[in-house]
Amino acid sequence: MSQPEAETGSSRWNRLPDSIRAEVEFVRASRAVYFLGIVIAAVHLWFNSVGNVETQVQNILHFAGFIVMAALLYPLSRYPLLRRLDIAFALLVAASAIYLIWADDYIYDRGVRLVTADWVAGVIVILGAIEYTRRTTGWIIPLLIVLALSYITWWGSLISGVFSFGGLKPETMLFRSIYGDDALFGSIARISATFVFVFIIFGAFLLRSGAGDFVIHLSRAVAGRLIGGPGIVAVLGSGLTGTISGSAIANTASTGVITIPMMKQAGFPPKFAAAIEAAASTGGQLMPPIMGAGAFVMASYTEIPYATIVAVSLVPALLYFFSLAFYVRFEAFKQGMTVHTDGAEPLLPLVFREGLSFIVPVGLLITLLVLGYTPVYAGVIAIVAVIVSSWFTPTKMGLTAIFDALALGSRNMVMTAVLLCAVGLIVNVIATAGIGNTFSLMISQWAGGSLLIAMLLVAVASLVLGMGLPVTASYIVLATLSAPALYALMANVELAQALAAGHVSDDVRAIVMLAAPQAVALLDNLSLPQAVDLVASMPPETTALLQPLLLDPQHLTMVLLAAHLIIFWLSQDSNVTPPVCLCAFTAAAIARTPPMATGFMSWMVAKSLYIIPLLFAYTPLVTGSWPEVLETGAFALAGLYAFVAALKGWHVVRLGVALRLVMGVVALALLWPLPRAAHLLALAVLVGLVIHLHRGRVVARA
Repeated sequence: MSQPEAETGSSRWNRLPDSIRAEVEFVRASRAVYFLGIVIAAVHLWFNSVGNVETQVQNILHFAGFIVMAALLYPLSRYPLLRRLDIAFALLVAASAIYLIWADDYIYDRGVRLVTADWVAGVIVILGAIEYTRRTTGWIIPLLIVLALSYITWWGSLISGVFSFGGLKPETMLFRSIYGDDALFGSIARISATFVFVFIIFGAFLLRSGAGDFVIHLSRAVAGRLIGGPGIVAVLGSGLTGTISGSAIANTASTGVITIPMMKQAGFPPKFAAAIEAAASTGGQLMPPIMGAGAFVMASYTEIPYATIVAVSLVPALLYFFSLAFYVRFEAFKQGMTVHTDGAEPLLPLVFREGLSFIVPVGLLITLLVLGYTPVYAGVIAIVAVIVSSWFTPTKMGLTAIFDALALGSRNMVMTAVLLCAVGLIVNVIATAGIGNTFSLMISQWAGGSLLIAMLLVAVASLVLGMGLPVTASYIVLATLSAPALYALMANVELAQALAAGHVSDDVRAIVMLAAPQAVALLDNLSLPQAVDLVASMPPETTALLQPLLLDPQHLTMVLLAAHLIIFWLSQDSNVTPPVCLCAFTAAAIARTPPMATGFMSWMVAKSLYIIPLLFAYTPLVTGSWPEVLETGAFALAGLYAFVAALKGWHVVRLGVALRLVMGVVALALLWPLPRAAHLLALAVLVGLVIHLHRGRVVARA
């Protein structure tokens, strides 16, 4: 194989960031991984562009290819004999999966009866999914799979109560686990084999083209001349790179080696520098247009177009990153920093010299999504655009660079592919046994009709699950279990507001008569508290009948999206929340700071992960028109500014207890869903405080 220097010249290779060169060299180190990665990525691009392959066939081939990749990258043992046996087992799992493609028609011809070969192949495939998920993600998912499969076949019938389940025959369980719509090769595997992998490959092409380096340079050019500029560079650079890489932990490791030393050198405390990097890398999963794998899963679950999810996620993501920038800014004033210009360069020359391979593909991707093209089609075209636009930059992508990007994309997809296929086994059990509906009803009962308490329960569950599950798996499990409950509670809030507004037809009166006859006489003059109590007293079946009569279907769709976004955002908190916060621990290793202390600092600076979901629930940040979204976002931005100042105890100068309390009240007034006049008053108070504090700083310096 040619050496890197032979590819496009040593100077072009050396222009790539050290972290990207290290990843490419790691993939190249094993010829089997390199060439298999190229084949897998190329075949998937063919599937998702001009290939005409059945969905289930594509999903099975996707699983089979990445099982072999997982065996190569996560060997059971380094001893040669065991290594060969390990590879043989992976090939057996892959062959068994491919056999199941051929066996499908024969199983149906026999009246869904399995013969010995079907049993053997199915058991081998499930055991392989469990084992390679254990190697790539740890023990939690495999244990959940074993518990789930044994629940629907055995111990579910031994328990009493709402979770009692009569039990399936092993043959039925095996068939549904393989061929079910939500099973091993079902809808989640389809998401993995299409949307997710195409965008992971797209990210690999961007990184291999030098776009990651451009992002850091761009961030320096934009923010390098500000007080606390290196920290803002870290926020911008890590956020933009995170949406490319698709992994918060990988992004922390790759950009952190640049941004954390840069922040430390500028004067930021090491623990704070590590926390900002971890929080910004976590936010990369929230930043459009890619948003990791979660947005694609969300689009499949909700049947809401991916472009819509991306569009409504932009303002919340910007709010999150602005809140991190506020922390950086106030910490810079606390440390007495001045303007730092090292590394900054003129913006336009930088964009024309290095930026085309980033701006053109990402711009084209967004344009195609807005025009209504599918995300997969847009992703494939964007990959081609990366190659073409790179030839107008110093880092031109030749054939070797293209092969590197394909192999790197497959390498980066291994854990996600195995995980998303395997987690289908759990989701299939949840759907088969009806656990999702039962759990949602329990959340509603525990919350007592309170949306806030329900969100608190989901937040606790996401933190617990996040200790052992990757973020995407945590979102999938939580969305399956709790999204219906959140949606119902949020829709009930909208329903109560509609009733209080007097939108009552004869059909509404008839339905209310059946559920609460004593309330019919009050319908024409209901106050909002009375409407809330009335809706809370009705059974779910009644509110489900009232919703389409009183609420616009499109609005209800956006309420559903808001419920899923709440879960998606809360699922991210495990990256930065102790006791298990892998992003923070990764950043701490780079900064050489105590891991747990860094975790608590990361948790503090990432507080918007909790605040912004509240805005999803109680404001029109997701469900409103664009003017309403922008207005809500503007007041929320000012509220986050005041909140960070109150929490940190610094603005441009130290804040005393009284000023911190005032800032806290102002923040609450701006973030709470109050009338516009109240928000404007709170904003005026904040502006007055800021002017007063800046004047005080000028006087103090004089």
